[in-house]
Amino acid sequence: MFKKIIWDYYKNHKRNLIWRKNITPYHVLISEIMLQQTQVSRVEEKFPAFITAFPHFKKLANTPLKDIYIEWQGMGYNRRALYLKKIAEKIIKEHKGKLPQDPKTLETFPGIGHATAHSMVAFAYNQPVVFIETNIRRVFIHHFFKNKQNVHDSEIIPLVKKTLDVQNPREWYYALMDYGSYLAKQVVNPNRKSIHYMKQAQFKGSNRQIRGAILRLLSAKESVQQKDLIELGSWHTIERNLRNLIKEGLVEDNKGKYSIS
Repeated sequence: MFKKIIWDYYKNHKRNLIWRKNITPYHVLISEIMLQQTQVSRVEEKFPAFITAFPHFKKLANTPLKDIYIEWQGMGYNRRALYLKKIAEKIIKEHKGKLPQDPKTLETFPGIGHATAHSMVAFAYNQPVVFIETNIRRVFIHHFFKNKQNVHDSEIIPLVKKTLDVQNPREWYYALMDYGSYLAKQVVNPNRKSIHYMKQAQFKGSNRQIRGAILRLLSAKESVQQKDLIELGSWHTIERNLRNLIKEGLVEDNKGKYSIS
């Protein structure tokens, strides 16, 4: 009955997402990294232009980070742009230009955790692997944990495995995720019952906002100095975020002149 509900909904209401139309391992990688912590509607806007600018692993690997970041602007969580470049470089140098099919190998790549590694393998290669993301979690909690609080993913994983369509896992996960997106608009968010649930912090005045402002300024110029950055707000806050950006490899400090790495 559960699987029928999911398939019936998908048959009539599946989302026409651009990265599902021409499925390649490269397109899957870009879309999955973009979809981390970013709404689908925003990714729909940015994905086509990004793919046009960087149509394959080699182009992405050989492009300066500054140019990649310019295309990335508006997506937030900007270290993902750096991760994509490093992933592309690793794939070109160590994997003959091909996205690995082994999730454990993918987990060694920057910015790719357990869930993302398995989702990439499912979508790129149609492999029957098991993973959970926000919409999938929402579906299973709604249907199987109506009267339970603090649901752990370890309780959901066996159900995901049991219901998995091993003949067409890619389409099944699409169906689950589309149904989960539908549920988000119909019921009080079931994910609040998850022990892993965290409410997103306010953006205005946050470190995320400061980091974004710093990177936008740096992407518009060859380099900037402290006097240019001080206009963004408190130097104490700016300096702390600047140091973190340098540590992460997004920004370089050349004797007090700052630029995109």
